[in-house]
Amino acid sequence: MTSNRGEHKAQALWYVAPGIAEIRSGVVAAPGPDEVRVVALHGAISRGTEALVMAGRVPPSEYGRMRPPFMGGDFPFPVKYGYATVGRIDAGPSEWLGLTVFALHPHQSMFVVPVERLIPVPERVPATRAVLAANMETALNAVWDGRPAPATRIAVVGAGVVGCLTAWLCGRIPGATVTLVDVMPARAAIAAALGVGFAAPGEAEGDCDFVFHASGQAAGLETAIGLAGLEASVIELSWYGAGTVPVSLGGAFHSRRLRLVSSQVGHVAPAQRARWTHRRRLEAAMDLLSDPVLDGLLAPAIRFHDLPARLPDVLAPGSGVLCQSIDY
Repeated sequence: MTSNRGEHKAQALWYVAPGIAEIRSGVVAAPGPDEVRVVALHGAISRGTEALVMAGRVPPSEYGRMRPPFMGGDFPFPVKYGYATVGRIDAGPSEWLGLTVFALHPHQSMFVVPVERLIPVPERVPATRAVLAANMETALNAVWDGRPAPATRIAVVGAGVVGCLTAWLCGRIPGATVTLVDVMPARAAIAAALGVGFAAPGEAEGDCDFVFHASGQAAGLETAIGLAGLEASVIELSWYGAGTVPVSLGGAFHSRRLRLVSSQVGHVAPAQRARWTHRRRLEAAMDLLSDPVLDGLLAPAIRFHDLPARLPDVLAPGSGVLCQSIDY
């Protein structure tokens, strides 16, 4: 059985020129077999990636790989972008009606997707917090790529939302000493809430066994390399778009036999790839969001229709925003 079919109007956020976004209207068709219609409730802005998209800094070589599911348009502009939406199903197979779900979908008030592309939100995870699922998936994959062990010293450079989630995951490893490193002193309170240490660059204890870098800045990568101990791994989570990043591989980089490892969520980490699908990984990320402490990563929500006016400030360097929430 199905319910409430028929076409409906919807609004979506489009990046249309460097620094400019707008709300565009469109028609959402009735769901077909094995599809559902989702009415958006909440969303989240991925600050690092969407700042590059809004600035038009996606390099042509990455146009294909940077297309999230259900993106509209083509890089550089105009594009309907985004990958964190939580909504409620109002049309489709009867067993799905009324469920709250997470979708890797651009910012849009209503949309139709195959049921296989949705992750049900567990009752123990509030819909407002469930928007962190994509960021948690990135952090989980990074920890898999780094493979930190118990009783080791770990630094996470860059206390954005992915860095904070990575530090929180590492802080749950038995006996691990975890320090979140950031240039903003206010991040110390967030680190304390997450149960990890905090230090400013230049004050963090070095000789780390594992270092994760998530600041998106060349200076942060320099800090990360400087914190790594003998034969340690530096796991690079930042993506710089079309930018060029100078990296000092002189000094003690070779004598310390450091490993610089890239981590990117588009592929399941090699250590898990034989057994894990993308869906299973995203479901695991959702389950990890049951801790209320993670609500501290969510900035006060912005109304969907206010996004075009508010986004330049939200995405500006130094805005202080962690995960910017959206209310539809």
